[in-house]
Amino acid sequence: MSNSWIIENGRIIDPASGRDETGTLVVTNGYIAAAGEPVPANTSRIDARGSWVVPGLIDMHTHLREPGEEYKEDILSGARAAAAGGFTGIACMPNTIPVNDCAAVTQFILERARQAAVRIYPVGAISRGSQGELLADLGELKNAGAIAVSDDGRPLVNSQLMRRALEYAADFDLTVISHCEDIFLGKGAMHEGPVSTRLGLRGIPPAAEAVMVYRDIALAEWTGKAVHIAHVSCAQSLALIRAAKERGVQVSAETAPHYFTLTDEAATTYDTRAKMNPPLRSESDRQAVRQALADGTIDAIATDHAPHSCLEKECEFELAANGIIGLESALPLSLALVADGLLSPLRLVELMALNPAKILGLPAGTLQPGSAADIAIIRPDQPFIFSEADICSKSRNTPFLGCEFPGRAVLTMVGGDIRFQKELL
Repeated sequence: MSNSWIIENGRIIDPASGRDETGTLVVTNGYIAAAGEPVPANTSRIDARGSWVVPGLIDMHTHLREPGEEYKEDILSGARAAAAGGFTGIACMPNTIPVNDCAAVTQFILERARQAAVRIYPVGAISRGSQGELLADLGELKNAGAIAVSDDGRPLVNSQLMRRALEYAADFDLTVISHCEDIFLGKGAMHEGPVSTRLGLRGIPPAAEAVMVYRDIALAEWTGKAVHIAHVSCAQSLALIRAAKERGVQVSAETAPHYFTLTDEAATTYDTRAKMNPPLRSESDRQAVRQALADGTIDAIATDHAPHSCLEKECEFELAANGIIGLESALPLSLALVADGLLSPLRLVELMALNPAKILGLPAGTLQPGSAADIAIIRPDQPFIFSEADICSKSRNTPFLGCEFPGRAVLTMVGGDIRFQKELL
């Protein structure tokens, strides 16, 4: 199959260059061609009329479950789900079985990724076994191919260890992704508030997140190193991040679509598909997240794709596993922000492609000449009802089944090769 293309009549959106115009994009031998560059004879054409042509989206927070829990998801099925969602690269979290805290596990992931539909970027653990006691060998992880480190799924409680992680990770150009949660405040099943009281469920206050956000900002400020805050859910955390950025602290942050779309009211029927960590928050928190996306406080939209089987979800709310799948629904949910006038298309692509690549230090997120042809073609005005037929993941734990979305990705290209196509263009 050809990996040289002329993509014409589409709206080309590239935040790296500020380009937002209807035009033609030429792909030559898997790379973005410069203007006037000769076009190979076997070049195929794609008519992208009515569509956006954007850099392939980068998800900096995916749980692939392999090794250890392949019945929920594996690297290949997760990659197919990513391609269906317009993603050309995904960073996979280390909370597998065994934990990705050494070169052997990182190399296993990368070997499996050779057959994947999208680019897989392993995230190593900060601490050995993600136990929060001893620092993992960050140099070994970097040399094996890890692009960041995190104990995601568990907070790193030991502040001295977190300080050392920030310092050593910087030496190896590894991004530190922090799961901010005070586990002593966080012993609950959902957001603490009127809804949790009405349902008789133990609540988790926003302070459980915010106090750890404050700690990590303080450590980043003291050491002069960078920290990235994962899955921000509440107004308190955002106020801290905003103030830190104004002081020049090297802090970046992500949120996930469920935090700007849903509130704790989604759990009123004890639907375990609405259970996650951090939990869905109040309406005021949801509005704060939306505003932070618009004003630059939040740097990236990540999926926090967390597949679970019915074994972990079809049980009592307090016993159910946390998390939902998100690779196929993240872009459609985010397009709603554009439809609402909150974000421009250029800003949305910055949040989902350019900024994640920058934070992780990846050569991606752009359509500039010479870049790999990792491209998504999006129909922003093609409403559809999200159903199980749209899901490539092995799991189905999402509260968004049956929802109408404004648009979707219709083609995903990695290195000039089409990895997903919804329809002929």
